[in-house]
Amino acid sequence: MRIWIIAGTVLVALLAAIGLYVAGVFLGWHGHSRGPGTITGDAIPAAVVSERAQAQLAAADAAGGPTETQILFGDLHVHSTFSTDAFVWALPMLRGEGANPIADACDFARYCSALDFWAMTDHAEALTPARWAQSVDTVRQCAARSQPGGVPDVIPFMGFEWTQVGGLPEDHYGHKNVIFETLDDADIAARPIAAAGTTVRVLRENAGSMLPPEIAFLDLPNRQSYYDFTRFVSEVRDTPLCDAETPSGELPDGCYEIADTPGDLVARLESQDLDPIIIPHGSTWGLYTPPGTTWDKQLVPDMRPEVMTLVEIYSGHGNSEEYRSWRPNLGPIDDLTCPEPTEDYLPSCWRAGDIIRERCLTVGESAATCAERARIARQNSVDVGLAGHLTVEGEMVADWLDAGQCRDCFLPAMNYNPGTSVQAAMALSNFDSGTPLRYRWGFVGSSDTHTARPGIGYKPFGRHYMTDTGGADTQALAERFVAPDDAAPAQSIALDRDALLANAGFQMTEVERQASFFTGGGLAAVHTSGRSREAIWDAMERREVYATSGLRQLLWFDMINEAGDVIAPMGGEADSGDVPRFRVRAVGSPVQNPGCPDVSIHGLDPDRLEQLCRGECYNPTDARYRITRIEVVRIRPQILEDEDINLLIEDVWQTFDCDGADGCTATFEDPGFADEGRDTIYYVRAIQEPTGQVNGDNLRCEYDETGTCVAVNPCFGDYRTEMSDECVADVEHRAWSSPIYVGYRPL
Repeated sequence: MRIWIIAGTVLVALLAAIGLYVAGVFLGWHGHSRGPGTITGDAIPAAVVSERAQAQLAAADAAGGPTETQILFGDLHVHSTFSTDAFVWALPMLRGEGANPIADACDFARYCSALDFWAMTDHAEALTPARWAQSVDTVRQCAARSQPGGVPDVIPFMGFEWTQVGGLPEDHYGHKNVIFETLDDADIAARPIAAAGTTVRVLRENAGSMLPPEIAFLDLPNRQSYYDFTRFVSEVRDTPLCDAETPSGELPDGCYEIADTPGDLVARLESQDLDPIIIPHGSTWGLYTPPGTTWDKQLVPDMRPEVMTLVEIYSGHGNSEEYRSWRPNLGPIDDLTCPEPTEDYLPSCWRAGDIIRERCLTVGESAATCAERARIARQNSVDVGLAGHLTVEGEMVADWLDAGQCRDCFLPAMNYNPGTSVQAAMALSNFDSGTPLRYRWGFVGSSDTHTARPGIGYKPFGRHYMTDTGGADTQALAERFVAPDDAAPAQSIALDRDALLANAGFQMTEVERQASFFTGGGLAAVHTSGRSREAIWDAMERREVYATSGLRQLLWFDMINEAGDVIAPMGGEADSGDVPRFRVRAVGSPVQNPGCPDVSIHGLDPDRLEQLCRGECYNPTDARYRITRIEVVRIRPQILEDEDINLLIEDVWQTFDCDGADGCTATFEDPGFADEGRDTIYYVRAIQEPTGQVNGDNLRCEYDETGTCVAVNPCFGDYRTEMSDECVADVEHRAWSSPIYVGYRPL
């Protein structure tokens, strides 16, 4: 009897211990607070930095470009595992590396991608006071480590991302990066400012559904990573919200601050006497942008568009430049209809109907019955916007073919939303105050890396490290969280849009399909008077910047007079009543050697070099790729309210073929400018000969004899695509100049 009592007591104690342990898993007791990592590499020798600059000046001189200034390349959009999505994607069972801390970004920028500058922009929604302080301190360490001899090998900036997502077009403002000029306390926000809405609600209220704590038991060898994530989320939830009525400059440092709109974000920053650069990005990304969203509601004085002087036109998540006349849906939000397909666009809602009709015919229903079910399916799909794919049960990625995609855009964002393209924004005017209010942006590119790797696009390799590709490492894991639905019913289901929006999260989006659209990302290039923080900032403020699709083309674009003198450089403004004249000069990016240069091999420990750079670094030869043509885009902003922007965007307006090995130069005029008598915007694209790009062919369509996509072979992020498959295809890499804004003033 006594033995049974002892055994029972032990069993109860054991069960209590197990219960306490399991509770600890769910509450984050076993997790550790992740730190920012440790910067290990010493500064790049000044002689190496000087050699790079001299090589660029020699290329500029050969092309007839200016040699009194230099072009610096950087990445203003970088995430570490202090961002929630980055932490999730780094988890081992999602084929991640476990951790990608801020310190990695500093060493990667110097030794792997050889950048001149970069900015830390983790999502504000997950930056607790402790993480914010650690981030600032690490970026300062990077600056100090990079400049022991007075010549910085890299110049880091501090910032954060305001990550706003609305469920409907009228309340969606999109994402903005906020970059601060110096690393002094007086010039940096006391706390990051998060966006109200979906992202905050998911993180603070529904984070458990993003990654259930019990996942640790499915990957026991790596369980600490999952415990750490639970701790990561709990630290966000435990941070008190700031008082919404108190001005930002009067708030305590230890609370979680939220801004509802871009205008509110600017006001809160100004309350702290701050004047950062704010960069909208990802505007056409259909992964989260509600179909039908446009720029109009942000082009009002209260939203402070004049403060946002730069826009990210391209990143590793896709191109947001090009306008198209087609739309994902038609009509007001309470009476939407599905548009019919065109030669260059297949609406996703229309494809939903096709899928249902094909299933219906397969099970032997009549053509009339199947046509009616297809009509209903299209309406069910269009009614719920981003969640349209959920109305088709048992659907697979391949079922959608290339529906929702911009077929003729350069490396487009997935499920492209043309109403929020950069070109669409620049054609708009707001006449509420009499004088037209317009966007006046400089163009930059970025990586939007979530693996703390600034400037990842220098070579087409490392799809699972140099892009944001990731997914379940086994079929069993995928089925654990997304239960397989073998049923493929021959009719769609109607979903409640309001209920979906109330519980909005990534389950509404086509995350699985997105993996095929991640690329190596772009770069920001700045024309500077010197290699300094002040010179870079000055160039960004005056918009003398340009974007690239990841490589390092040299580009100059100027408005000139008859003598060839510069009236306005790219990003500039000028008035004219006569024929405006322009000159563009471009040089291709350097051809790369395989492997890493000696400065990288000797500068980092071999294990760290391999972990960060994955065997490949920016390693240029003296040869350069050829620029094949220059394309000119002309946009004439609205001069009448409701003027049709389809008639105002001319892409391509003029084209100049190039064949010079040392670069390309072209001059052009707009003889119709004075006759039309309206303000006009001009920018150029320098197109380079085809070279490889990860996911350069995104869905990898198979076409029939009419050019219709009849099958796809996506590059999945998960176990279905081998880690060794880089999914590389040739693309015409390019550089986009910032526009020159020419105002019409009669002579």
